[in-house]
Amino acid sequence: LTEVYSSSPALGRYFRSAQVVSFSNESSTVIYQLVFSVPPSTEGFMENTMNPEFIRNILHQHIYDED
Repeated sequence: LTEVYSSSPALGRYFRSAQVVSFSNESSTVIYQLVFSVPPSTEGFMENTMNPEFIRNILHQHIYDED
């Protein structure tokens, strides 16, 4: 995850770290925490750039690009 987000053109400059919070072998589920350093509030930044769906889509795109 660190490589994915630190190399992202959209989020790379804001990304600080990623760490696994919880891992389950039974369900192959990983819960992780992403840390970003965001600029002072600018109109639409948190609603658009830091939108959880947008952040997930960056990971999805990386996975698709790897195939």
